[in-house]
Amino acid sequence: MRRARDLALILSLAVPAGAAADMAYITNQNGDSLSVLDLDTRTEVSRVDLPGQPAGIAAGPDGRLYTVSPDSKTVRRLDPETGDALAEVRLDGGPTGIAYDTSRGQVFVSDWYNARLWALDAETLEVEAELETAAAPAGLALSPDGRWLAAAERDADRVTLWYAGTLEPHARISVGTRPYGLRFAPGGRLFVGNVGTNDLSVIEPEAGTVTATVPVGERPYGVAFAQGRAFVTNQYAGTISVIALDTLDTVATLNAGEYPEGVDDAENGAIIVVANWFDNSVSLIDAATLEVMEEIATGDGPRAFGEFILGGETP
Repeated sequence: MRRARDLALILSLAVPAGAAADMAYITNQNGDSLSVLDLDTRTEVSRVDLPGQPAGIAAGPDGRLYTVSPDSKTVRRLDPETGDALAEVRLDGGPTGIAYDTSRGQVFVSDWYNARLWALDAETLEVEAELETAAAPAGLALSPDGRWLAAAERDADRVTLWYAGTLEPHARISVGTRPYGLRFAPGGRLFVGNVGTNDLSVIEPEAGTVTATVPVGERPYGVAFAQGRAFVTNQYAGTISVIALDTLDTVATLNAGEYPEGVDDAENGAIIVVANWFDNSVSLIDAATLEVMEEIATGDGPRAFGEFILGGETP
């Protein structure tokens, strides 16, 4: 495993002056590493040792980068240029999902084993608060307007919403079976992937209600948004369901690599990036034409559970 190279030099050579390439940071759970992908050159420019079988990741619009290694129970804040750990903490439990609240300087981590979330200081990673959840909280998400924090509580078939500013609970919402990954759409609705019922629950946060249930492929894992569409990775099916946000109709089902998991948008919503766990690769999809553009090799077992794109323009 090679340690991080001088990524700053690589970027200065690869990217024209004044431009900023989008970078994808892919946690490789089996390989104990982090693959750093330049989406301009479509290459892996660095692979960083990251012990503890990393899976969860949160990349913020301010350039901060956080990872969760469940095996070693470690949360890290990383330097995105060198991969060095700038802060780290070991959490006694089952750290799984992660989300970063840029405006308030907090990081949230779900505890799979103890039905809670940790709220950490974004700089030091010191624990500031704990929030009670139902059984086996997994994916976490913050709304684009910064108002809501959401957690998928897998073994309770439920999602909980908190006011992000006060951390007071707002609603506890029954969804499909075994919700795992979730994300807020640009318009504010919350999309939840239910791995047990192979569908999405669409939630209106203010009302705290499910407004639609959308069938997708087998075992939906992650969801991202671009070009007025939702892109849902279906692990067992090896596909990506493409859902129109205005009608919630399925407009396409795309073939992906084996066991697609983490998914995010890049290049201001022009590209969808999908981590293929069993293929040790990511797929780049044109969000407008829905064509698979290219695949980039990664380390062993890419998961990228969360938001993993940094740099360039953001929507």
